Amino acid sequence: MAQVELIMPKMGESIMEATILKWVKQVGDSIEMDETVLEIATDKVDSEVPSPVAGVLTEIFFQEDDVVEIGKVIAMIATEGESASSKPSPATQEKPTETTAPEPSPEPLMAKAVATTSVAENMDDGRFYSPLVKNIAKNEHISAEELAQIAGSGMNGRVTKKDILAYVENRHTAPQTVAPSAPVAPAPKVAAPKATQSAAPAISTSGNVEIVEMDRMRRLIADHMVRSKHTSPHVTSFIEADVTNLVNWRNKVKGEFLKKHGEKITFTPIIFEAVAKAILDFPMINVSVDGNNIVVKKDINLGMATALPSGNLIVPVIKSADQLNLIGLTKSVNGLANKARNNKLKPEDIQDGTFTVTNVGTFGNVMGTPIINQPQVAIMAAGAIRKKPAVVETEYGDLIAVRQMMFLSLSYDHRVVDGFLGGSFLRRVGDYLEAFDGNRTI
Repeated sequence: MAQVELIMPKMGESIMEATILKWVKQVGDSIEMDETVLEIATDKVDSEVPSPVAGVLTEIFFQEDDVVEIGKVIAMIATEGESASSKPSPATQEKPTETTAPEPSPEPLMAKAVATTSVAENMDDGRFYSPLVKNIAKNEHISAEELAQIAGSGMNGRVTKKDILAYVENRHTAPQTVAPSAPVAPAPKVAAPKATQSAAPAISTSGNVEIVEMDRMRRLIADHMVRSKHTSPHVTSFIEADVTNLVNWRNKVKGEFLKKHGEKITFTPIIFEAVAKAILDFPMINVSVDGNNIVVKKDINLGMATALPSGNLIVPVIKSADQLNLIGLTKSVNGLANKARNNKLKPEDIQDGTFTVTNVGTFGNVMGTPIINQPQVAIMAAGAIRKKPAVVETEYGDLIAVRQMMFLSLSYDHRVVDGFLGGSFLRRVGDYLEAFDGNRTI
Protein backbone atom coordinates (compact mmCIF):
# COMPACT_ATOMS: atom_id res chain seq x y z
CA MET A 1 0.00 0.00 0.00
CA ALA A 2 1.47 3.34 -1.06
CA GLN A 3 1.34 6.60 0.86
CA VAL A 4 0.54 9.81 -1.04
CA GLU A 5 1.16 13.23 0.47
CA LEU A 6 -1.59 15.85 0.42
CA ILE A 7 0.14 19.23 0.10
CA MET A 8 -1.16 22.71 0.90
CA PRO A 9 -1.76 24.12 -2.62
CA LYS A 10 -0.57 27.49 -3.91
CA MET A 11 -3.57 29.81 -4.05
CA GLY A 12 -2.01 32.86 -5.69
CA GLU A 13 1.25 34.55 -6.58
CA SER A 14 1.56 36.57 -3.38
CA ILE A 15 -0.11 34.06 -1.04
CA MET A 16 2.37 32.13 1.12
CA GLU A 17 0.05 30.49 3.64
CA ALA A 18 -3.54 29.40 4.20
CA THR A 19 -5.77 28.68 7.18
CA ILE A 20 -7.46 25.31 7.58
CA LEU A 21 -11.16 25.99 8.12
CA LYS A 22 -12.59 22.48 8.26
CA TRP A 23 -11.53 18.88 7.70
CA VAL A 24 -14.32 17.38 5.61
CA LYS A 25 -12.68 13.95 5.90
CA GLN A 26 -11.27 12.38 9.04
CA VAL A 27 -8.61 9.72 9.63
CA GLY A 28 -9.92 6.37 8.42
CA ASP A 29 -12.38 7.82 5.90
CA SER A 30 -12.36 6.58 2.33
CA ILE A 31 -11.74 9.23 -0.32
CA GLU A 32 -12.48 9.26 -4.02
CA MET A 33 -10.25 11.06 -6.49
CA ASP A 34 -11.10 14.79 -6.67
CA GLU A 35 -13.31 14.48 -3.59
CA THR A 36 -13.00 17.37 -1.13
CA VAL A 37 -10.75 16.56 1.83
CA LEU A 38 -10.68 19.93 3.61
CA GLU A 39 -11.66 23.57 3.29
CA ILE A 40 -9.02 26.31 3.47
CA ALA A 41 -8.97 30.09 3.39
CA THR A 42 -6.52 32.88 2.59
CA ASP A 43 -6.84 36.64 2.78
CA LYS A 44 -8.14 36.46 -0.79
CA VAL A 45 -10.58 33.57 -1.07
CA ASP A 46 -11.97 30.43 0.55
CA SER A 47 -11.50 27.16 -1.32
CA GLU A 48 -11.77 23.38 -1.14
CA VAL A 49 -8.78 21.05 -1.45
CA PRO A 50 -9.58 17.89 -3.44
CA SER A 51 -7.79 14.56 -3.15
CA PRO A 52 -5.33 13.80 -5.98
CA VAL A 53 -5.95 10.05 -5.58
CA ALA A 54 -8.48 7.55 -4.34
CA GLY A 55 -7.66 5.93 -1.01
CA VAL A 56 -7.98 6.20 2.75
CA LEU A 57 -6.99 9.20 4.89
CA THR A 58 -4.38 7.83 7.31
CA GLU A 59 -2.81 10.90 8.93
CA ILE A 60 -3.65 14.55 9.55
CA PHE A 61 -0.73 16.81 10.45
CA PHE A 62 -2.54 20.09 11.13
CA GLN A 63 -5.74 20.97 12.95
CA GLU A 64 -8.58 23.34 12.13
CA ASP A 65 -7.63 27.04 12.46
CA ASP A 66 -3.94 26.23 11.94
CA VAL A 67 -2.10 28.52 9.51
CA VAL A 68 -0.01 26.40 7.14
CA GLU A 69 2.65 27.46 4.67
CA ILE A 70 2.20 26.70 0.98
CA GLY A 71 3.90 23.45 0.01
CA LYS A 72 3.66 21.84 3.46
CA VAL A 73 2.40 18.26 3.77
CA ILE A 74 -0.94 18.46 5.57
CA ALA A 75 -2.13 14.84 5.39
CA MET A 76 -1.32 11.35 4.12
CA ILE A 77 -3.55 9.21 1.93
CA ALA A 78 -3.01 5.47 1.58
CA THR A 79 -3.62 3.96 -1.85
CA GLU A 80 -3.29 0.51 -3.33
CA GLY A 81 -0.97 1.73 -6.12
CA GLU A 82 2.77 1.16 -6.17
CA SER A 83 4.11 4.11 -8.12
CA ALA A 84 3.31 6.75 -5.51
CA SER A 85 5.65 5.26 -2.88
CA SER A 86 8.67 5.74 -5.13
CA LYS A 87 7.80 9.29 -6.16
CA PRO A 88 7.90 11.62 -3.15
CA SER A 89 6.51 15.09 -3.67
CA PRO A 90 8.69 18.21 -3.66
CA ALA A 91 7.55 18.91 -0.10
CA THR A 92 8.98 15.56 1.05
CA GLN A 93 12.29 16.28 -0.60
CA GLU A 94 12.48 19.62 1.14
CA LYS A 95 11.67 18.20 4.57
CA PRO A 96 15.21 17.08 5.47
CA THR A 97 16.42 20.62 4.86
CA GLU A 98 13.95 21.89 7.44
CA THR A 99 14.81 19.32 10.13
CA THR A 100 18.59 19.17 9.71
CA ALA A 101 21.15 21.80 10.60
CA PRO A 102 21.28 25.05 8.61
CA GLU A 103 23.21 25.09 5.34
CA PRO A 104 26.98 25.64 5.67
CA SER A 105 27.92 29.26 5.34
CA PRO A 106 31.27 30.87 4.57
CA GLU A 107 30.60 33.09 7.60
CA PRO A 108 29.26 30.76 10.33
CA LEU A 109 29.88 33.24 13.12
CA MET A 110 27.77 35.88 11.40
CA ALA A 111 25.01 33.36 10.75
CA LYS A 112 25.02 32.42 14.43
CA ALA A 113 24.76 36.04 15.49
CA VAL A 114 21.78 36.63 13.21
CA ALA A 115 20.03 33.55 14.52
CA THR A 116 20.15 34.81 18.10
CA THR A 117 18.82 38.27 17.33
CA SER A 118 15.91 37.47 15.02
CA VAL A 119 12.95 35.11 15.01
CA ALA A 120 13.25 32.09 12.74
CA GLU A 121 10.56 31.97 10.05
CA ASN A 122 10.13 28.20 10.47
CA MET A 123 10.75 26.96 14.00
CA ASP A 124 12.26 23.52 14.32
CA ASP A 125 10.96 22.93 17.86
CA GLY A 126 7.68 21.45 16.60
CA ARG A 127 5.54 24.34 17.85
CA PHE A 128 3.22 26.44 15.70
CA TYR A 129 3.54 30.23 15.85
CA SER A 130 0.89 32.44 14.25
CA PRO A 131 1.93 35.34 11.99
CA LEU A 132 0.79 37.75 14.72
CA VAL A 133 3.03 36.12 17.33
CA LYS A 134 5.96 36.12 14.88
CA ASN A 135 5.46 39.81 14.13
CA ILE A 136 5.36 40.71 17.82
CA ALA A 137 8.49 38.65 18.43
CA LYS A 138 10.26 40.34 15.53
CA ASN A 139 9.29 43.84 16.67
CA GLU A 140 10.39 43.12 20.24
CA HIS A 141 13.68 41.49 19.12
CA ILE A 142 12.76 38.18 20.74
CA SER A 143 15.10 35.47 19.52
CA ALA A 144 13.99 32.02 18.40
CA GLU A 145 15.49 30.56 21.57
CA GLU A 146 13.49 32.91 23.76
CA LEU A 147 10.28 32.25 21.85
CA ALA A 148 10.71 28.51 22.32
CA GLN A 149 10.87 29.02 26.13
CA ILE A 150 7.55 30.90 26.39
CA ALA A 151 4.82 28.81 27.95
CA GLY A 152 1.76 28.73 25.71
CA SER A 153 -1.83 28.75 26.99
CA GLY A 154 -3.40 27.98 23.61
CA MET A 155 -4.42 24.65 22.14
CA ASN A 156 -1.58 22.10 22.22
CA GLY A 157 0.59 24.59 24.07
CA ARG A 158 0.38 27.21 21.33
CA VAL A 159 1.76 30.65 22.20
CA THR A 160 -1.07 33.18 21.97
CA LYS A 161 -0.96 36.95 21.63
CA LYS A 162 -1.73 37.23 25.35
CA ASP A 163 1.18 34.93 26.23
CA ILE A 164 3.81 36.81 24.23
CA LEU A 165 2.58 40.24 25.35
CA ALA A 166 2.78 39.11 28.98
CA TYR A 167 6.30 37.88 28.33
CA VAL A 168 7.25 41.19 26.72
CA GLU A 169 5.91 43.14 29.70
CA ASN A 170 7.87 41.03 32.19
CA ARG A 171 10.91 41.14 29.94
CA HIS A 172 10.96 44.91 30.06
CA THR A 173 10.65 45.09 33.83
CA ALA A 174 12.89 42.17 34.86
CA PRO A 175 16.60 41.61 34.18
CA GLN A 176 17.21 39.45 31.13
CA THR A 177 19.02 36.18 31.77
CA VAL A 178 19.30 34.99 28.18
CA ALA A 179 22.62 36.73 27.64
CA PRO A 180 25.25 35.06 29.87
CA SER A 181 27.90 37.48 28.68
CA ALA A 182 26.19 40.40 30.47
CA PRO A 183 25.74 39.40 34.14
CA VAL A 184 26.34 42.84 35.58
CA ALA A 185 23.48 45.10 36.59
CA PRO A 186 23.97 47.89 34.01
CA ALA A 187 23.33 45.51 31.10
CA PRO A 188 19.54 45.29 31.52
CA LYS A 189 19.36 49.07 31.84
CA VAL A 190 21.02 49.49 28.49
CA ALA A 191 18.86 46.91 26.72
CA ALA A 192 15.55 48.05 28.19
CA PRO A 193 15.23 51.43 26.43
CA LYS A 194 15.96 49.73 23.11
CA ALA A 195 13.06 47.34 23.54
CA THR A 196 10.80 50.12 24.81
CA GLN A 197 11.42 52.18 21.67
CA SER A 198 10.27 49.35 19.39
CA ALA A 199 7.21 48.47 21.46
CA ALA A 200 3.80 49.59 20.27
CA PRO A 201 2.29 52.48 22.24
CA ALA A 202 0.02 51.42 25.06
CA ILE A 203 -3.70 51.54 24.27
CA SER A 204 -6.00 52.66 27.05
CA THR A 205 -8.99 50.36 27.55
CA SER A 206 -10.57 52.46 30.27
CA GLY A 207 -13.77 54.37 29.75
CA ASN A 208 -16.49 53.75 27.18
CA VAL A 209 -14.75 51.40 24.73
CA GLU A 210 -15.49 48.14 22.96
CA ILE A 211 -12.80 45.64 22.03
CA VAL A 212 -13.51 43.83 18.75
CA GLU A 213 -11.15 41.08 17.66
CA MET A 214 -10.11 41.18 13.99
CA ASP A 215 -11.62 38.40 11.92
CA ARG A 216 -9.32 36.05 10.01
CA MET A 217 -9.55 37.92 6.74
CA ARG A 218 -8.88 41.31 8.33
CA ARG A 219 -5.78 39.96 10.13
CA LEU A 220 -4.39 38.61 6.86
CA ILE A 221 -5.14 41.85 5.01
CA ALA A 222 -3.37 43.78 7.77
CA ASP A 223 -0.28 41.58 7.46
CA HIS A 224 -0.36 41.95 3.66
CA MET A 225 -0.55 45.75 3.86
CA VAL A 226 2.28 46.04 6.40
CA ARG A 227 4.43 43.65 4.35
CA SER A 228 3.85 45.77 1.24
CA LYS A 229 4.98 48.97 2.97
CA HIS A 230 8.06 47.21 4.31
CA THR A 231 8.86 45.78 0.87
CA SER A 232 8.31 48.74 -1.46
CA PRO A 233 9.27 52.40 -1.01
CA HIS A 234 5.98 53.99 -2.00
CA VAL A 235 5.70 57.16 -4.08
CA THR A 236 2.35 58.60 -5.21
CA SER A 237 1.70 60.90 -8.19
CA PHE A 238 -1.55 62.73 -9.01
CA ILE A 239 -3.22 64.18 -12.08
CA GLU A 240 -6.65 65.66 -12.79
CA ALA A 241 -8.47 64.57 -15.95
CA ASP A 242 -11.39 66.15 -17.81
CA VAL A 243 -13.71 63.19 -18.45
CA THR A 244 -16.71 65.16 -19.67
CA ASN A 245 -16.89 63.32 -23.02
CA LEU A 246 -17.00 59.84 -21.48
CA VAL A 247 -19.54 60.90 -18.82
CA ASN A 248 -21.86 62.34 -21.47
CA TRP A 249 -21.39 59.23 -23.64
CA ARG A 250 -22.22 56.85 -20.80
CA ASN A 251 -25.30 58.82 -19.80
CA LYS A 252 -26.44 58.71 -23.41
CA VAL A 253 -25.94 54.97 -24.07
CA LYS A 254 -26.39 53.24 -20.69
CA GLY A 255 -30.04 52.37 -21.33
CA GLU A 256 -29.39 51.03 -24.79
CA PHE A 257 -26.26 49.21 -23.60
CA LEU A 258 -28.24 47.36 -20.90
CA LYS A 259 -30.97 46.44 -23.37
CA LYS A 260 -28.55 45.24 -26.03
CA HIS A 261 -25.92 43.44 -23.93
CA GLY A 262 -27.75 42.68 -20.69
CA GLU A 263 -25.09 44.50 -18.65
CA LYS A 264 -24.96 47.80 -16.81
CA ILE A 265 -22.02 49.86 -18.00
CA THR A 266 -20.14 51.77 -15.29
CA PHE A 267 -17.06 53.96 -15.48
CA THR A 268 -14.84 51.08 -14.26
CA PRO A 269 -14.50 49.17 -17.57
CA ILE A 270 -13.83 52.45 -19.40
CA ILE A 271 -11.03 53.23 -16.96
CA PHE A 272 -9.67 49.68 -17.32
CA GLU A 273 -9.60 50.09 -21.09
CA ALA A 274 -7.48 53.26 -20.73
CA VAL A 275 -5.15 51.57 -18.22
CA ALA A 276 -4.58 48.57 -20.51
CA LYS A 277 -3.70 50.88 -23.40
CA ALA A 278 -1.29 52.87 -21.24
CA ILE A 279 0.45 49.68 -20.04
CA LEU A 280 1.08 48.75 -23.67
CA ASP A 281 2.76 52.15 -24.05
CA PHE A 282 4.75 51.79 -20.80
CA PRO A 283 5.37 48.03 -20.28
CA MET A 284 7.87 48.61 -17.44
CA ILE A 285 4.97 49.52 -15.16
CA ASN A 286 3.74 45.92 -15.57
CA VAL A 287 6.59 44.21 -13.73
CA SER A 288 7.62 42.55 -10.46
CA VAL A 289 10.88 42.55 -8.51
CA ASP A 290 12.74 39.31 -7.82
CA GLY A 291 15.90 40.13 -5.88
CA ASN A 292 18.06 42.14 -8.28
CA ASN A 293 15.99 41.07 -11.29
CA ILE A 294 13.00 42.79 -12.88
CA VAL A 295 10.36 40.35 -14.10
CA VAL A 296 8.53 41.94 -17.05
CA LYS A 297 5.00 40.53 -17.40
CA LYS A 298 3.86 40.05 -20.99
CA ASP A 299 0.24 39.49 -19.95
CA ILE A 300 -1.81 42.46 -18.79
CA ASN A 301 -3.95 41.09 -15.97
CA LEU A 302 -5.78 43.90 -14.18
CA GLY A 303 -6.74 43.49 -10.54
CA MET A 304 -9.98 45.15 -9.47
CA ALA A 305 -10.02 46.09 -5.78
CA THR A 306 -13.52 45.22 -4.56
CA ALA A 307 -15.09 46.00 -1.20
CA LEU A 308 -17.05 43.14 0.34
CA PRO A 309 -20.24 43.54 2.41
CA SER A 310 -18.17 42.61 5.48
CA GLY A 311 -15.98 45.67 4.91
CA ASN A 312 -12.98 43.58 3.87
CA LEU A 313 -11.24 43.85 0.52
CA ILE A 314 -10.57 41.38 -2.26
CA VAL A 315 -8.89 41.79 -5.65
CA PRO A 316 -10.32 39.64 -8.47
CA VAL A 317 -8.31 39.74 -11.70
CA ILE A 318 -9.35 40.36 -15.33
CA LYS A 319 -6.96 38.23 -17.40
CA SER A 320 -5.55 39.60 -20.68
CA ALA A 321 -7.50 42.84 -20.27
CA ASP A 322 -5.78 44.40 -23.29
CA GLN A 323 -7.40 41.78 -25.54
CA LEU A 324 -10.96 42.58 -24.44
CA ASN A 325 -13.19 45.22 -26.00
CA LEU A 326 -15.39 47.46 -23.88
CA ILE A 327 -18.22 44.93 -23.87
CA GLY A 328 -15.88 42.16 -22.73
CA LEU A 329 -14.42 44.36 -20.01
CA THR A 330 -17.91 45.29 -18.82
CA LYS A 331 -18.96 41.65 -18.57
CA SER A 332 -15.74 40.75 -16.74
CA VAL A 333 -16.01 43.64 -14.27
CA ASN A 334 -19.67 42.97 -13.45
CA GLY A 335 -19.20 39.20 -13.28
CA LEU A 336 -16.23 39.32 -10.90
CA ALA A 337 -17.87 41.97 -8.72
CA ASN A 338 -21.00 39.82 -8.35
CA LYS A 339 -18.95 36.72 -7.56
CA ALA A 340 -16.98 38.63 -4.94
CA ARG A 341 -20.09 39.96 -3.20
CA ASN A 342 -21.63 36.47 -3.11
CA ASN A 343 -18.40 34.75 -1.99
CA LYS A 344 -18.28 32.74 -5.22
CA LEU A 345 -14.75 33.61 -6.34
CA LYS A 346 -12.48 30.71 -7.23
CA PRO A 347 -8.70 30.65 -6.66
CA GLU A 348 -8.04 31.27 -10.35
CA ASP A 349 -10.19 34.44 -10.18
CA ILE A 350 -7.67 36.16 -7.89
CA GLN A 351 -4.38 34.86 -9.28
CA ASP A 352 -1.72 36.30 -11.60
CA GLY A 353 -2.62 40.00 -11.35
CA THR A 354 0.02 42.33 -12.80
CA PHE A 355 -1.49 45.77 -12.07
CA THR A 356 -4.33 46.86 -9.78
CA VAL A 357 -6.97 49.60 -10.06
CA THR A 358 -9.06 50.76 -7.11
CA ASN A 359 -12.06 53.05 -7.56
CA VAL A 360 -12.14 55.18 -4.42
CA GLY A 361 -14.74 57.38 -6.12
CA THR A 362 -17.28 54.67 -5.29
CA PHE A 363 -17.15 55.92 -1.69
CA GLY A 364 -17.33 59.58 -2.70
CA ASN A 365 -13.57 60.14 -2.22
CA VAL A 366 -11.89 62.51 -4.65
CA MET A 367 -8.44 60.91 -4.43
CA GLY A 368 -6.42 58.30 -2.56
CA THR A 369 -2.90 57.00 -1.91
CA PRO A 370 -3.37 53.23 -2.29
CA ILE A 371 -0.92 50.59 -1.05
CA ILE A 372 0.72 48.41 -3.70
CA ASN A 373 -0.68 44.91 -4.07
CA GLN A 374 2.50 42.80 -3.85
CA PRO A 375 4.30 41.52 -5.84
CA GLN A 376 3.11 44.18 -8.30
CA VAL A 377 4.91 47.53 -8.48
CA ALA A 378 2.03 49.96 -9.03
CA ILE A 379 -1.62 50.57 -8.20
CA MET A 380 -3.89 53.32 -9.53
CA ALA A 381 -6.79 54.96 -7.72
CA ALA A 382 -9.66 56.68 -9.54
CA GLY A 383 -11.47 59.38 -7.58
CA ALA A 384 -15.04 60.60 -7.74
CA ILE A 385 -16.13 62.45 -10.88
CA ARG A 386 -17.36 65.93 -9.96
CA LYS A 387 -18.59 68.97 -11.84
CA LYS A 388 -16.07 71.79 -11.55
CA PRO A 389 -15.32 75.06 -13.31
CA ALA A 390 -12.40 74.58 -15.68
CA VAL A 391 -10.59 76.53 -18.37
CA VAL A 392 -11.50 75.30 -21.86
CA GLU A 393 -9.52 76.30 -24.93
CA THR A 394 -11.69 77.25 -27.92
CA GLU A 395 -11.12 78.93 -31.27
CA TYR A 396 -12.47 82.11 -29.66
CA GLY A 397 -10.02 81.97 -26.77
CA ASP A 398 -10.02 80.48 -23.30
CA LEU A 399 -13.38 80.10 -21.57
CA ILE A 400 -14.47 78.96 -18.12
CA ALA A 401 -16.99 76.11 -18.35
CA VAL A 402 -18.54 73.46 -16.13
CA ARG A 403 -16.68 70.20 -16.77
CA GLN A 404 -16.69 66.68 -15.32
CA MET A 405 -13.32 66.32 -13.57
CA MET A 406 -11.64 63.36 -11.89
CA PHE A 407 -8.41 62.89 -9.92
CA LEU A 408 -6.23 59.88 -10.70
CA SER A 409 -3.41 58.81 -8.39
CA LEU A 410 -0.68 56.21 -8.88
CA SER A 411 1.32 54.63 -6.05
CA TYR A 412 4.44 52.93 -7.35
CA ASP A 413 7.50 51.05 -6.13
CA HIS A 414 10.40 53.51 -6.33
CA ARG A 415 12.92 50.66 -6.45
CA VAL A 416 12.09 50.10 -10.12
CA VAL A 417 9.60 52.84 -11.10
CA ASP A 418 11.00 56.36 -11.04
CA GLY A 419 9.07 59.62 -11.27
CA PHE A 420 9.40 59.89 -15.03
CA LEU A 421 7.93 56.44 -15.70
CA GLY A 422 5.24 56.67 -13.03
CA GLY A 423 4.21 60.21 -13.93
CA SER A 424 4.26 59.57 -17.69
CA PHE A 425 2.17 56.43 -17.35
CA LEU A 426 -0.44 58.16 -15.19
CA ARG A 427 -0.61 61.11 -17.59
CA ARG A 428 -1.13 58.71 -20.50
CA VAL A 429 -4.08 57.10 -18.73
CA GLY A 430 -5.57 60.58 -18.27
CA ASP A 431 -4.95 61.40 -21.93
CA TYR A 432 -6.83 58.31 -23.08
CA LEU A 433 -9.78 59.16 -20.81
CA GLU A 434 -9.88 62.76 -21.98
CA ALA A 435 -9.72 61.70 -25.66
CA PHE A 436 -12.68 59.32 -25.28
CA ASP A 437 -14.80 59.36 -28.44
CA GLY A 438 -18.24 60.73 -27.55
CA ASN A 439 -19.69 59.31 -30.79
CA ARG A 440 -18.52 55.75 -30.09
CA THR A 441 -20.96 53.00 -31.07
CA ILE A 442 -21.94 50.12 -28.83
